[in-house]
Amino acid sequence: MLSNILLLVLDTAGGFLTLMLLARFFMQWQRVSFRNQIGQFVVSATDWIVRPLRRFVPGLFGLDLASLLPAWVVQVLLVFAELMLNGAVFGSNPVSVMLGLWGVGLVELLRMAVYLLFGVVLMSAVLSWVSPHAPAAPVLDALAAPFLKPFRRVIPSIANVDLSPLVLLLVLQILLMVIAGLRNNFALLLFRS
Repeated sequence: MLSNILLLVLDTAGGFLTLMLLARFFMQWQRVSFRNQIGQFVVSATDWIVRPLRRFVPGLFGLDLASLLPAWVVQVLLVFAELMLNGAVFGSNPVSVMLGLWGVGLVELLRMAVYLLFGVVLMSAVLSWVSPHAPAAPVLDALAAPFLKPFRRVIPSIANVDLSPLVLLLVLQILLMVIAGLRNNFALLLFRS
């Protein structure tokens, strides 16, 4: 029971840090201003790890790898901690185990990114109906718009109701199923002899 409690605390803290790092990555990638409550919160929660890394980890094609790399490392460490606390016995090949940990960590990072996008699209859609002038609405809309744009080209509005968020949320659910299959494939590397 104590290991379950420890795992819950680690997963919550690690998941929060990963989501904040991913939010920072997405906000910089989409050129969303950090001069708002959401942006300031994300910067405050991640500056302690991102700023020092920027000295060593350069950006690539406008992507902030100093935000993405620690998010991946956190997920790898969470996967390792979960397996250790559950008493997993790793395979005898250390290269296979490392590749498996990195792969499962990367898949978990993708899963967290999909969940973040899911939340952003859902909150953006709800705010557009309930409170379109809320302070968070422009930030969430700016983050969701690039992902909704391809669907908006294909799916017409019905009585001025944009159905593209519903279709994107369905696609994200399907993507989560695919990611679950990928996780299982990488997990096999962990236990290979």
